[in-house]
Amino acid sequence: MTSFLVVSALASEAAYIPEGVPVVITGIGKTTAAVETTRALLQYGDTTDLVVLNVGTAGALRDGLTGLFRPGTVVNHDISADAIRALGVDPQEVLELDNGDGTVLASGDVFVTDPLVRDVLAERADLVDMEAYGVVLACQRLGVPVELVKHVSDNADEGAFDWPSVVDASARVLGAWVGERLGSVL
Repeated sequence: MTSFLVVSALASEAAYIPEGVPVVITGIGKTTAAVETTRALLQYGDTTDLVVLNVGTAGALRDGLTGLFRPGTVVNHDISADAIRALGVDPQEVLELDNGDGTVLASGDVFVTDPLVRDVLAERADLVDMEAYGVVLACQRLGVPVELVKHVSDNADEGAFDWPSVVDASARVLGAWVGERLGSVL
């Protein structure tokens, strides 16, 4: 029987996860997300039938993108990938998942509010967040299936500073989705 572990950056994003579902709160950023996801998976024990659901908010990199997305590609957008490749090392800045909807998610430690940064990221991605890359990397390295579920909370522009006032609406949608996902395997 499949079991689920929800991983989210902040408690406010996971506020409506159904009762009884284990939730790990990582904190903000790729590094803390990778560390806390790894810690949770190592403490979990037998992960044979475990699926990690990384739920959270994301900024839209293109006007008109709204709602819930299930990214199938996550890009570490704030690493000097070309420079690292020039040294002969694969930076693994792009991670693929086989359960997404075709959406590309840029993930990095930059809180995107600058229109120029948004435009550059939009050349390779649809959405932006700050944790998914770390969660996916930890899961893939430990051989645990992971699904990304992101709800658009803002347009990755100056309006992103209003995130605290809109996160509750996103959390409700994310909680409902998790409830449906769990119901689909019962």
